[in-house]
Amino acid sequence: MHPNAVIDLGTNTFHLLIARKEAAGTYTELFRERRFVKLGENGVERIGDAPYARGLQTLIDFQKILEEKQVENVRVFGTAALRTAANGPDFVREVKEKTGLTVSLISGDEEARLICVGVRQAVPFTAEKMLIMDIGGGSVEFIIANDAQVFAAQSFPIGVSVLKNKFHHSNPISPAEIRAVQMHLTETLAPVREMLRNHPVSTLIGASGTFDVLENVLSKEEVTGLYSEFAAEKFYPLYDKFLTTTLEERLQMQGLPADRADMIVVALILIDYVLKIAKIEKITVSAFAMKEGMLAEM
Repeated sequence: MHPNAVIDLGTNTFHLLIARKEAAGTYTELFRERRFVKLGENGVERIGDAPYARGLQTLIDFQKILEEKQVENVRVFGTAALRTAANGPDFVREVKEKTGLTVSLISGDEEARLICVGVRQAVPFTAEKMLIMDIGGGSVEFIIANDAQVFAAQSFPIGVSVLKNKFHHSNPISPAEIRAVQMHLTETLAPVREMLRNHPVSTLIGASGTFDVLENVLSKEEVTGLYSEFAAEKFYPLYDKFLTTTLEERLQMQGLPADRADMIVVALILIDYVLKIAKIEKITVSAFAMKEGMLAEM
């Protein structure tokens, strides 16, 4: 059987995942690559020339890999930056011309649904309601679910690329900038506070991106499974430390990929905000997110 592939075109990162479906409905991963394209580097209103060229080149490279691996069935999903950028349609058209790949733009709500499908394959759910959070470059998805159903799901245009471009200009970040981010979150995330009032939770499941960094820095043992867990209180010393760092200092840090060093501070302010409004006690990091959800539905 020929393998299937999914390509997730995020605002920061482009992901390629190739897998072979097995008889039992599971799949075996054959290849995975992520590239920090930073499509939203110059803002998400318009994709800048340099990120546009990087994105296009990445997909030309991915197409070569798909041919080498003899992938017949591939789905390409575009998210926040491609949804909002004025030249998003040009990018989609040029990708088709140069690679033959068809990019489907999906809504934030569809993104949230697929994230939930992906996370469920990695993290064991019970009757207890849990808050799933996926921090992207352009948008952030919040889902409240248990083993039986999804109670609420919504996407917000407050990804780390957006927050960084809008608020974080000092080095290190200034107290005024921190307050500005927090005020913006208070304004934007009123629906999440409402979700949490109706469906209280004590566990936050973090999918991809910034949560991988937390896992690298905070997990004592080598993470071998599809998820890891730690007490929420472990987050705060790390948060306090990062808020006083310069970009140069963050670039030297163990466990922090250089490509995430510029956006990690606003991401941590966002996580801090959510931990507090939801009164989170435990953080679980899921190895799976949207692309695994996409794969499961192929």
